[in-house]
Amino acid sequence: MKLHPKVDEYLSGENKWQQELRALREILLSCGLDEEYKWGSPIYTFQGRNVAGIRGFKEHLAIWFNNGALLKDSHKVLLASSENTQALRKIEFCNIKEVMEHEQILREYLFEMIELEKAGVKVAFKKSDEMTIPEEFKARLEAMPDLMESFNKLTPGRQRDYCRHFAEPKQSLTRESRIEKCIPQILAGMGLNDKYKC
Repeated sequence: MKLHPKVDEYLSGENKWQQELRALREILLSCGLDEEYKWGSPIYTFQGRNVAGIRGFKEHLAIWFNNGALLKDSHKVLLASSENTQALRKIEFCNIKEVMEHEQILREYLFEMIELEKAGVKVAFKKSDEMTIPEEFKARLEAMPDLMESFNKLTPGRQRDYCRHFAEPKQSLTRESRIEKCIPQILAGMGLNDKYKC
């Protein structure tokens, strides 16, 4: 078990959730994980592989499991960040009482994650051709051959980003509006987040 000095700094600056994050940190470290600091958050690893992380948000704090989709989740407490999240799963908390009530569950899930890491089990990610292209975007691609050509030249990851972005709104008019705004960016061969957001 090794500690990272930037995590102390992070926890000192996190005024709203200090007590809760410190409690989660203790639980994670007691399971034999190493502590690192990546992407502005404490991350906990096993043999160099990311297992879990913690972070405070405005309305809650969370612990996430990088390959949490592999967990059995016998206590039915894991959440996906969105319907497109493939591997990551999280548990959200609003106070120290909730954290402490979940302590044994957290330990159970962390030890299960460590065993999965030891066994080398990986999440089977969907391939880009398994991603759904919204009907509104399909229609636009068929109507604009140059758009189809530009879209097909994008990397699979950039194609997925656009399809997710277009599929998020519940209303067709909103989906069409997003598509319209992004057409110049696709025609320019850029990904959703390359220059400006649609």
